[in-house]
Amino acid sequence: MSFGPNPWQQTQWDWRAAGNFMGGGAGSGLVMITALSGVQGVGAAVLLLAGLALIGLGLACVWAELGRPLRAMNVFANPRTSWMTREAIAATLLMPVGFAAAYCTWTGTLNIVWLAALLALAFIYCQSRMLQGARGIVAWREPMSVQLLLATSLAEGAGLFLLARPWHGSSLAALLFTVLVLARAGLWLLYRQRLAGRLAPRAKTALGRAGRVLLIGGTLLPLALVVASYAVAGPALVVLAGLLAALAGSYMKLVLVTRAGYNQGFVLEQVPVRGARWTAG
Repeated sequence: MSFGPNPWQQTQWDWRAAGNFMGGGAGSGLVMITALSGVQGVGAAVLLLAGLALIGLGLACVWAELGRPLRAMNVFANPRTSWMTREAIAATLLMPVGFAAAYCTWTGTLNIVWLAALLALAFIYCQSRMLQGARGIVAWREPMSVQLLLATSLAEGAGLFLLARPWHGSSLAALLFTVLVLARAGLWLLYRQRLAGRLAPRAKTALGRAGRVLLIGGTLLPLALVVASYAVAGPALVVLAGLLAALAGSYMKLVLVTRAGYNQGFVLEQVPVRGARWTAG
């Protein structure tokens, strides 16, 4: 069914659209966490470049989804009302500033990594609002989805940052990771509570499965590995914790976009009845 009074699954956004949220979110989060950590030198430059590469990969996914890719420049046509346009503008500014920040961090010259972090935050905020702007889809239009996607991006970035801990050696990596993963879990529980009773059955099932992956595989298990890493020497446990947290966040966004994207169906406040006279008001 493609329309009617019963909920139906949207088909306009597939795994390629989800790839934009997955790559763009994780990459933006990595840029922001790298800036917050205060790491300098080659390690910081590599992390910034990795974040930009993930953002670029996400944008390439959504570009591949376009029916007419050569008309991609039209995305810049409506900055006053379109969050997709604002996302594209933020990405256009972020890329050169990010490369400049990586170079300056590598060489120890001008410190502009904070500007790259602000643009990364603007990019992921626009991306989150773009999803929340789909008013007909219950799981997307919930206002808490914006905070959830922002927290998920930061938690993914912290996971990738922790994944690279053997190379940068930041002492703040585990603390940042713990705080952000717990914040993501709390926002997920609040998001699901606000959606209670409003989701289509299949959307509820899909989000329930994604929630178990996020809370168990992306929260409890990674935090247990971080705690265990203090008793067991070696970086393997923290690397695994970061990887699990990042993958769980990406899986949640994949499910949210592709499997939980159910329209609410038509809502008629007054149903016409044959032979009955209709009056306004």
